Amino acid sequence: MLGLILTIVIVGLIAGLLARLIVPGKQNLSIAMTIVIGIIGSFVGGFLGYLLFGKDAADGVLQPAGIVGSIIGAIVVLVIWTRVGGRRSITS
Repeated sequence: MLGLILTIVIVGLIAGLLARLIVPGKQNLSIAMTIVIGIIGSFVGGFLGYLLFGKDAADGVLQPAGIVGSIIGAIVVLVIWTRVGGRRSITS
C-alpha cells in the first residue's frame, strides 16, 4: 500500500512538472500543488484513456501509455486551473 502511494506521488510530481513546463505562462503553484495537479491529471488521463480505448488499471498500473495519459490529463487540469483561477479578483 505504501509503495502504491509513493508511486502515485512520484508519477503525480513528474506529470505535474512536465505539464507546468508545457503550458505557457506563469503558474504560481507550490510543489505540493504541482503534485496534486499531476495526481488529478492522472485520474483524468486514466478516465479519458478508458473512455477512448477501453483499458483500465487491471491491464497494468505502470504503462508508458498511462504515464503519457497522466501528463496529458495534467495539462488539461492545469489549463483549466489557470483559466478558472485567473478570473478571481479581490475587491475592497
